[in-house]
Amino acid sequence: MRAVLALVRHELRLLACIGLWVARRRQGVRGGVAFPYARGQGAMMLGFGFVIVIESVMMSLLLRGHPVVRGVWFAMDVYTLLLVLGMHAASVVRPHVLMPDALRVRRAAHVDLRIPVATVARVRRELRTTHAGAEGELDLAVGAQTTVTVELAEPVVHAGLLGRRREVRVVRFHAEDADGLVTALTRARNAPPPSPVRGAGAEPGR
Repeated sequence: MRAVLALVRHELRLLACIGLWVARRRQGVRGGVAFPYARGQGAMMLGFGFVIVIESVMMSLLLRGHPVVRGVWFAMDVYTLLLVLGMHAASVVRPHVLMPDALRVRRAAHVDLRIPVATVARVRRELRTTHAGAEGELDLAVGAQTTVTVELAEPVVHAGLLGRRREVRVVRFHAEDADGLVTALTRARNAPPPSPVRGAGAEPGR
């Protein structure tokens, strides 16, 4: 039952992202710098949509003598097409976000991993097109590739779509401006801690 509820919530988020996409709004980027990643999957998502449309037309012809079945099949195809559109919309409106103290690595509507800047040991631009899926590693490929690798001094907990939690120490993901993200994250990691406010510990009246 928990898995079903998780899937329903995920699909509702996808549908909500279509509305944000149409309104040209992004989610969760206030106070940070956004790094998009959706461009690399545009052609693939368009291909998925085209296949669904062709399948719908063919099945409508094959089932023209069965109006009830034909209507149900058509409704399922429309909903599937909406989910595909929602996946792309979610990737557009939910980019990676570098905050002053954390990097939010995201993938459509099902991944939003917060990595504290203080835990980043190394970050580099690294193009990979194959991913073995080793223990303690999280690969978030777009268009079958990742362009940024982040190694952590301390593990962070990643919660999967169905609630499975695991610790990861290496995170690989795709960013359109991989060099810019690596530079910005390196700068944030090497920035000195904020200075304490003078007089913050003084007692009132002194």
